Amino acid sequence: MRNEAKTRVEVQVGVEVLWKALAKDMKFILPKVVPNLVKDVELLEGDGGLGTIMLLNFGSDVKNVRYQKEKIVEFDEEQHKLGIQVVGGGHLDLGYTSYQTSFQLTETGKTQTQVDISVVYDTKMEEVTMPMDTTNSAMAVIKCLENYLLQDCHV
Repeated sequence: MRNEAKTRVEVQVGVEVLWKALAKDMKFILPKVVPNLVKDVELLEGDGGLGTIMLLNFGSDVKNVRYQKEKIVEFDEEQHKLGIQVVGGGHLDLGYTSYQTSFQLTETGKTQTQVDISVVYDTKMEEVTMPMDTTNSAMAVIKCLENYLLQDCHV
């Protein structure tokens, strides 16, 4: 059965700057921004765009899994939409049969962006909290990314 969890966050960073950091520079920025969650990101296939497969090695704050392979299944620069599907390890080792996180960035002002986050998943388990944990973690990562971009004067 297909399920979905959603959340939304507003950041004080322009859409193009946020898109570049989230979608194009993710491999380099995530370990800097949230080293306790993501220790490093390795590109296994592709160039960072659609079809790219990445290996995320998790940091000390992630207790249940050590790594996760993710594939970029949606990459729309015009619409600022990014979809990432788990293809190995991580959530799939925890009882999920499919797990995809999507980010939709929408400009709400010259230096404001709304980020809609959704997690679509299938599981055989009856009670699940991981999708809400993922949306909360993704929201926290976006806020850390905002702080990083503002602090380092990248805007």
